[in-house]
Amino acid sequence: MVKFRYPIQIKNQRKGLYMDILNTISLESNSQIKINFDGGDLSSDAGLLLFKEFLFKIGAVKLVNRMFKTNDNACFRVHKDDTNLMQVIYQIISSYFEDDCADELTNEPVMTAILEKDALASQPTLSRFFNRMDGDTLSQLNQIIRELRKAIYSIKKPEFMLFDLDSTLLDTYGNQEGEGFNCHYQAHGYHPLLCYDGLTGDLLKVQLRDGTMYCGKEADIFMKPLLDEFLCDFPDMPLYFRGDSGFASPDLYEVLEDKNCKYAIRLKENTKLRELAEEENQALYRATKFNQVDYAVEYGEFLYQAGSWNHPRRVVFKIEKPYGQMVHLYTFIVTTLEMEPYQVIQFYCGRGRMENFIKEGKSGFDFACVSSSTKLVNANRLLVHALAYNLFNWFRRLVLAASMRKQRIDTIRLKLLKIAARVVRSARYKYFKLCSSCSYKKEFYETLENIRNLRPQLE
Repeated sequence: MVKFRYPIQIKNQRKGLYMDILNTISLESNSQIKINFDGGDLSSDAGLLLFKEFLFKIGAVKLVNRMFKTNDNACFRVHKDDTNLMQVIYQIISSYFEDDCADELTNEPVMTAILEKDALASQPTLSRFFNRMDGDTLSQLNQIIRELRKAIYSIKKPEFMLFDLDSTLLDTYGNQEGEGFNCHYQAHGYHPLLCYDGLTGDLLKVQLRDGTMYCGKEADIFMKPLLDEFLCDFPDMPLYFRGDSGFASPDLYEVLEDKNCKYAIRLKENTKLRELAEEENQALYRATKFNQVDYAVEYGEFLYQAGSWNHPRRVVFKIEKPYGQMVHLYTFIVTTLEMEPYQVIQFYCGRGRMENFIKEGKSGFDFACVSSSTKLVNANRLLVHALAYNLFNWFRRLVLAASMRKQRIDTIRLKLLKIAARVVRSARYKYFKLCSSCSYKKEFYETLENIRNLRPQLE
């Protein structure tokens, strides 16, 4: 190769600009600044090394290798199913949500080192990988989440489990199988069910459903296997359930009662319920007769049996007069909790945190990843993103530096995962030289120390 002593200037006739034909170029705004692409192997995602260490510690990599396999007719593939799944998870954690991002990351030094590969799978490879997914892989992914949850709970087991059930809308584009117009959201999409742990934000179960399906339909069928799973894996753990009025179904009540799961589910207001609460309503009128400005509230309870119920159930209620208003607002909760009415209301209102969990899943982990034409493939895609969400939530709760544990995924990505690094190779080792001016070195080392102190019980 011929080397020039000085950069030779050539003129771009179309734009009238001058540029160097060598790698190094100078800025016209400051000739002392030189630019080239000879910096070596660099990465902006060095913080993923922490996440890799965490996954290794909890046995996630070995578990995926042992349990995950698509129904693939090919005799030989360079990119195996388990490494493809792990690549997708690392991409999601790094905010590379689209399959197309794989083409830009082919030789990314951190990810290739993490996956122990010379090059990552390309976009066509990942797309074919997703298209091979079916009902078997859906069961495998659910089982992987279950086994990982057991490993996590062996480190720190919750005192009780609080099931928060809700639905949301995932936007779709084009003629995708199962998509439909949802009247509640006034938009086209899928309408999945999601069940979170109301205390930790763990996504316990998710199921993709047609866009036209009502939120509470088949909620009993959705919850029964999850309740059985917890009764089997953690038989001594008390179970609690919260749901809004969309899930006020006698079929769900009976399933929860049969599994000894205490619940608080809101009822839609109706004339009969208001009649049964009339005594407390009049008491509220009397209490506010001479003060129509300040906030006031009354609590009460009664036994109630709707026409579709097989026996009476306890209903607690709250009647409140908002500050500065003259109207009375009702809240009715059917419950098996043995608490005072105001305590049941407080317990139910705590489910408002779930909206934050759903929001983080959709914005931070791209739950709206349902871009395939078939519903089954989209269900698998959603579950892969749910797995990535849970892995990160466990990472944040168990090992992340204490000062960062209340922060959202986007903030943690910016501070701890998106760290610049240069790769230096020797005969035996591969060194990742992280950015010297990183502002979060202390948090990085604290997180690494927390990971090394984990003692999960792995099978």
